[in-house]
Amino acid sequence: MLENKISSDNLQQYQRAEKKKKMLTESFHLLTVTLLSLLLPLSFLLLARLSIANYLLSLGSDIAIPQPFSFVFSLFLYTNPTLLHALVSIVSLSTLIHGLSGRTGPTTVLSPARPGLYTAWILLCTLQVCVGLGIEASIAAGIESTNLGADRSLLCRLVFFLGFHETMRHWAGTIVRPVVDDTIYGGARTERWAERVVMASSLGGLWWWRLRDEVESLVIVAEMKRDLGVGVGVADFVGWWLYYLTVTIGMVRVVKGLMWVGIVLLGRRRRGVEHNNGYSCGDEDKG
Repeated sequence: MLENKISSDNLQQYQRAEKKKKMLTESFHLLTVTLLSLLLPLSFLLLARLSIANYLLSLGSDIAIPQPFSFVFSLFLYTNPTLLHALVSIVSLSTLIHGLSGRTGPTTVLSPARPGLYTAWILLCTLQVCVGLGIEASIAAGIESTNLGADRSLLCRLVFFLGFHETMRHWAGTIVRPVVDDTIYGGARTERWAERVVMASSLGGLWWWRLRDEVESLVIVAEMKRDLGVGVGVADFVGWWLYYLTVTIGMVRVVKGLMWVGIVLLGRRRRGVEHNNGYSCGDEDKG
């Protein structure tokens, strides 16, 4: 009797420990996916700050850069951050193609045995290093929110935000989640609604805090350089292109949403007509 009680107590302790371990693992997984997913919005923030720095330098302004960050920031600024532009462009183009293909949600999660997982590791680590060093150097240089006096319309901002959210979801689903799932669970894992809500909330907070004031520099700088007759560089053009590419992604999402609403309403109307016709036929048979 005593041995059975001890075994029962041990089993309960084991179950509580496993439950606690599972909760901690899921919380760590959620936090990791969310933070790594924010690398893409932060890369847009970094590109916007680099655009502002290039614009100020083209006007003859001096940017004081502390010595520990001078080499890093100069590397990003004067080499036209090709690598960062390329990574963000690849993700954005992939999101647009994915949206135009008619699929919903992220693409198929990479299997741990596929070479694509190693590519995801490389892209994730490269973007993390670029964003981490670049943001730190831009803060040290004092390049933050700058009002250039040419805000976009509210509708344009809204569509851009929708495209931004779709791009972030695609980045998280194709690059971040396969890496994190394989590291923590050893395989793919189904996305939960709680993860979507936390990710959308984190993007909304970052948008309200920084992005809504700074990300428009990507398109405003190129337009102001053109109006002033200053040479528009490749980095300025790519930033302008990335902004409107994200707007296009948002427009695709809006159109698909309207089509989905139309299909739902049409289906309900059709079922209502068929239902009424069924009643009419029944009344005629009775007559």
